[in-house]
Amino acid sequence: MIMRKRFIAGATCPSCQAKDTLALWRENNVDVVECVKCGHQMREADKQAREQVRENEQVIGIFHPD
Repeated sequence: MIMRKRFIAGATCPSCQAKDTLALWRENNVDVVECVKCGHQMREADKQAREQVRENEQVIGIFHPD
């Protein structure tokens, strides 16, 4: 399976401050943004997963039975 990455026009990396270097893709229903210059990554789960996480808790993962 080929993973298509899209660049976010005009976005600035919060780590290295480089502009137009952030790539976005979806991995296991989680949006992943990575700076192609410094490698900084940010992840955000979809709304359904976020609603299942209680405030101020750290989550390793949310597993769904198949």
